[in-house]
Amino acid sequence: MIAIRKAAERGHADHGWLDTRHTFSFADYYDERYLGFRGLRVINEDRVQPGQGFPTHGHRDMEIVSYVLAGALEHKDSMGTGSVIRPGDVQRMSAGTGVLHSESNHSRDEIVHFLQIWIAPERRGLPPSYEQKHFPEAEKRGRFRLVASRDGADGSVTIHHDARIYAAVLDRGQALAHPLGAGRHAWVQVARGAVTLNGAALEQGDGAAVSGEPALAIAGRVAPAEILLFDLA
Repeated sequence: MIAIRKAAERGHADHGWLDTRHTFSFADYYDERYLGFRGLRVINEDRVQPGQGFPTHGHRDMEIVSYVLAGALEHKDSMGTGSVIRPGDVQRMSAGTGVLHSESNHSRDEIVHFLQIWIAPERRGLPPSYEQKHFPEAEKRGRFRLVASRDGADGSVTIHHDARIYAAVLDRGQALAHPLGAGRHAWVQVARGAVTLNGAALEQGDGAAVSGEPALAIAGRVAPAEILLFDLA
């Protein structure tokens, strides 16, 4: 079964400095039909104006992954980490027992566009930690590149949950297949372009929950098409 979450139906808030769209219930947006999927809790598509950002605030017991599509995102946290995340970078912050952080647009003249992803940790009370790695587009072109996993396989960042996150960039007509193991589920998020998923058309910003399917067949429709695939317990 495939259930499509259309981009236009997501929650939306425009705060001036931040234009954000929520795949799942978040902040002031609540829809009891969309509280998350499996361990996946948040997919926010954020665009932050130049020189603006999220001021210092706290989190606990959540795996937070940032995936930058355009521009540069500046990160600072109470663990002493300071970094800039650019397209191709994947940032993972385990909030654990508690962490304070800020995220802001590093540029004074360009919007930063990124996906903010939250995944529930496999257990509470983990020590806070941070990780950031770069995955060149060449490694994602025409293939699934593992960018996050429970065991840090293939140089991916480590998340404390039974999940594997893949990124792929597809030309028009280029196709990929991903088998789903017994009892596994998937979420597919279209970051840019358009694809088909097992024959169903998905546009930019669309997502799809997949359960009870033996495999996923994904093909590019509007190039470049960039997707994230979450393989979930």
